[in-house]
Amino acid sequence: MAAHRRSRQRSAGGHAARTAATIALAGAATATGLDGPAHAAPRPTPEQVGADVDRLHRQAEVATEKYNGAKEKAESAQRRLRDLQDESARRKDRLNDARAALGSVAAAQYRSGGLDPALQLVLSEDPDGYLDGTALAERAGTRHKAEVGRVRKQLREIEQLRGAARVEAKSLTSRRAEMKRHRETITGKLSAARRLLARLSPEQRAGLTGGTDRASRSAADAGGGPTAPGSVTARAPGPRAAEAVAYAYRKLGSPYVWGATGPDAFDCSGLVQAAYRSAGVSLPRTTYAQIDAGRRVGRAELLPGDLVFFYSGISHVGIYVGDGRMIHAPNPSAPVRVAPIDEMPFAGATRVS
Repeated sequence: MAAHRRSRQRSAGGHAARTAATIALAGAATATGLDGPAHAAPRPTPEQVGADVDRLHRQAEVATEKYNGAKEKAESAQRRLRDLQDESARRKDRLNDARAALGSVAAAQYRSGGLDPALQLVLSEDPDGYLDGTALAERAGTRHKAEVGRVRKQLREIEQLRGAARVEAKSLTSRRAEMKRHRETITGKLSAARRLLARLSPEQRAGLTGGTDRASRSAADAGGGPTAPGSVTARAPGPRAAEAVAYAYRKLGSPYVWGATGPDAFDCSGLVQAAYRSAGVSLPRTTYAQIDAGRRVGRAELLPGDLVFFYSGISHVGIYVGDGRMIHAPNPSAPVRVAPIDEMPFAGATRVS
């Protein structure tokens, strides 16, 4: 019986081995094409690649505007922190002068055999600890009470400035971390878009990005943009809008660089900000703030110089130049150029005064 069982076990083991070998050979045949051609995933068409690249560029642009906003807030926090530190230093200098004056009084009192308790506290090595006292005013019942009161006030003001500086420093750290997150998102999306475009031929890439219009090509060749047509600037609602349009024309052909505000490269909101800065108008940094920087106008009311915004999240902006066209900084695949406003979902317009 035992021998019989061993024989069956060997038979079963041999059958399992043969089955496994058969499956492995079948898999190898399929992998090598012995059992018919392998079914590889179809290569995406240029149109499909273009749609994916557009999607990645839009996502990068949304992140870019968030980065710009975080950067603007970080710079404001940095300025406030610097101002607080400067003011704290000035107050500290004044405090030291006041303490020095009280020190001379204290020295005279000490030589005469006693030191006013209030002066002891003010001149201690730990003036912040001195502030914990609740009866300073009562203890300072001498002819130096007013001077001691001023020093006490200065100490409190310095501590308040230090507290405000700590808040600003914390805000600055948070904004910088936010910038880092958005920067990583932007670079990731743009790298993915570049990899997709690299699969295409130069002709296919040119077809997707639309090349450049005639004005942009002449600007790139000449190293500077053309003069704005007089018919365009004449229709602007004011001299500032006309100057912003003229600036935008001069920048045709400039490269798109996320986070850039000129003078040689721009992102979409950076171009708008730089154009109006050249006209003496200070605009916010981001698209979602720029749309509220002027008076809203309808699409049928558009005039050269108006700001035109796109997508539901207000993530793109251009400068209207008339005849249904704008100048804008599209994305890293295309330079600053003239384009129809119909090429993106219109979200609104603002007239800057």
